[in-house]
Amino acid sequence: MRLFVALDLEESIRGKIAVYVRGFEGFAPEARWAKPESLHVTLKFIGDRPDEELPGVQAALGMIEAAPIALGFRGYGFFPTTPAARVFWLGIEAGPELASLANDVDRVLTPLAIPREQHAFTPHLTLARSGSGTPRRLAKDKPSSRFQHLQQRLSSMPTPEFGTMTAREFFLYESKLSPAGSRYTKLASFPLR
Repeated sequence: MRLFVALDLEESIRGKIAVYVRGFEGFAPEARWAKPESLHVTLKFIGDRPDEELPGVQAALGMIEAAPIALGFRGYGFFPTTPAARVFWLGIEAGPELASLANDVDRVLTPLAIPREQHAFTPHLTLARSGSGTPRRLAKDKPSSRFQHLQQRLSSMPTPEFGTMTAREFFLYESKLSPAGSRYTKLASFPLR
């Protein structure tokens, strides 16, 4: 099973993002655009794990105690850099509680031989990928025109705002890859209270 841990979006925010994406897809037609229904705030990508490890992962995540988290969705950016963009993302504003939750997820899964994250938690919603799609800087990075038309169009517009919400639970998801794109299934939910 290919697993990850994430927060879900409220439908009102998802709807605003869907309208936004429809308006900009044509400015980067070669990119792989995320389906709005599959958008989520990733706390940790676990990766491929044997089916028999699922109960242990669920039990570990169930030990986390955290309060609900206020999130704001606004702005955008490109990974790894604007000139060498491979990923187009929307920004997430949150207090330290969001990074703390991501750290707690990382911490409780470490005893299950799931490696800790090597990079600081950077909350975002990935909207589009081009090329390899990796957000990390690579030695071979050089300026790219993949998102150039999109960047030019965005530069003439105000910073986008999509609203705020309070996350009251987080989820363990399974990701199944297919030629039509990834399909996500919620396997378990964990309350934030």
